[in-house]
Amino acid sequence: LVEIRTDLGRMVVALYNDTPLHRDNFLKLVRTGAYDSLLFHRVIPGFMVQGGDPDSKTAAPGVALGKGGPDYTLPAEIVPGRVHTRGALAAARQADEVNPERQSSGSQFYLVHGKTFDTADLEQVAARNARYGTPVTYTEEQKQAYATKGGAPHLDGAYTVFGEVVEGLDVLDAIALTPCDGRDRP
Repeated sequence: LVEIRTDLGRMVVALYNDTPLHRDNFLKLVRTGAYDSLLFHRVIPGFMVQGGDPDSKTAAPGVALGKGGPDYTLPAEIVPGRVHTRGALAAARQADEVNPERQSSGSQFYLVHGKTFDTADLEQVAARNARYGTPVTYTEEQKQAYATKGGAPHLDGAYTVFGEVVEGLDVLDAIALTPCDGRDRP
């Protein structure tokens, strides 16, 4: 478990053991203080909040963020069954066009805020994902989670999900509702 303290409250995330490279990297960055005083620099309500850019520690207001990080990436650890329901913790990465191996950022991550999807909408997203090479089959439990908790299923099978918020979803909601500029920066 890792505690994330923000000006809006506290969240606790549980890290998954079936994504050991991402788990261990996140813990290393936490233990060395790499995440201390960083911003959630990209906030899109109904989608996600993103953090982990070391450049955000000293960035002046209005400066574009999202390109900072250590000088390494992590190999994808996309585990079947790990989906982007509300509260999922996942690794940010560059787009497939420049990153076909789907390597994860060395430090940037996001927490899924998401929106709800009924079964028909979820099946449409799954069909679209399959057309783009990321087929995902949903369990009844996952369908129910998307219908009641919400999430971002268009990311399923394409990004490494390596944990989840187990305490403080209200804080995630508060961050997601923070007013932002045109670059989604609070």
